[in-house]
Parts: sequence; structure tokens; C-alpha cells
Amino acid sequence: MIPLRDTIPAKTFPLVNWLIIVVNLAVFLAELRMSESQLEDFFYQFGLVPSKVMTALFADPSSVRLGVLSTFATNIFIHGNFLHFIGNMWFLFIFGDNVEDKMGKLNYLLFYLLAGLLAGMTHFALYIHSTVPAIGASGAISGIMAAYMFLFPRSRIITLIPVFYILPLFISIRAFIFIGIWFLIQLINGASHLLFHGAATGIAFWAHIGGFVAGGLLFRLFVRKKGR
Repeated sequence: MIPLRDTIPAKTFPLVNWLIIVVNLAVFLAELRMSESQLEDFFYQFGLVPSKVMTALFADPSSVRLGVLSTFATNIFIHGNFLHFIGNMWFLFIFGDNVEDKMGKLNYLLFYLLAGLLAGMTHFALYIHSTVPAIGASGAISGIMAAYMFLFPRSRIITLIPVFYILPLFISIRAFIFIGIWFLIQLINGASHLLFHGAATGIAFWAHIGGFVAGGLLFRLFVRKKGR
């Protein structure tokens, strides 16, 4: 399911949402200028590598550096390829503006970052020995989607469903159904990944789940009183 647009126009210009997209774009453009080896080093240095954090925290606590812990934040702005980048930014573009309307500029930024941090912590807790860098804004965006689902449950999402990957089918789906199905897919894939793989590879489904749950639990703390 590919969301094309929602049916609730933003009441104000979503400045913070666009700034987040621009920052992600700037980082991605910088990545495109790197060689393959430079890109690998970049991912390992600024992506969230659970085993590296574990080593810093427990093997030699005196050596803990801000740089290691900061990867819980920096990984949110890194993407592995064009589809990874454009997919995340498109979902943020669709759902972020209305949530920013309800929260206000600063609250929205803080909420986005907090959802991303808690998404990273969820991934870290489940894959503490992984040496694979976790990167991408999807954990933070999952928190935004959770907030959107609760704030605008009856909004309609105009959705493209490629039938047999060829025929385009356009349907209008209530937000709580669209996002609910999306979250169910994350749960199924996350559970399957833990049961049958056990190691962190590919898509970080549990970061999505962690970010979504965090967003659903915490969004009301960030909504402005006049928007409640």
C-alpha cells in the first residue's frame, strides 16, 4: 500500500517537517558523493551499531564517549539507498504536517526526535550483539504515524495498491485502518524475524514497532492545549 495523500489539509505551513526532510536530503546527497568504503565507514560511525554501544557501556564504561551514544540520534538522518530515503520522506510528507499542526513547531520536533530515540533503543534492546548498523528515519516516522492515527482516525488516505505489481488500484482508506494494517505488518514481520532469524539484518522492524508504540503512548504530552 502506497499512500498518495490524505484528505486533511495543513492549517499552517509545516516548517519543521520540511526542515527535517531537507536535513535528511542534505545527508543523503553527501552520501552520494562517498565511495563504497567511505559509505561503509560512515554507516558504522553514525549508524546505530548495538554491539559497539554494548562494548562502550559494559566492556569498558570509562571509555564511553558521547559519539557512541549520539548514534541513537544520528542514525535517524541516514539512509541506505534512494528507495529507502524517498520512501521514508514520502511517509513523513504525508503524515507529518497535520501532526505538526496539532503539536506546534518545537513540540513536533521534540516528539519526532524522542520517537526516533525510543525506536533505536527498542532495536538495541533486542539485538544487543548485532554488528549491523541500523539507519533510517522510519522509527521516528512510525511515531508520527501513531500520533496521526489517534489524532485523525477518520481522515482518509488515498492509497495506491499495485495489483500483481502491474495494475494500479486507487482506494480511499480511513487513517486508522491504513496505519493499523501497516502496524500489523510490522508486528508480523518483527515476530517472524525474531523467531526465525534472531539477528539484525535488513529492515529494522522492531525499531518501527518501538517508535510506533512510543508515539502512541506519548503524543498527548506534546499536543497543544488548543489542539486537544
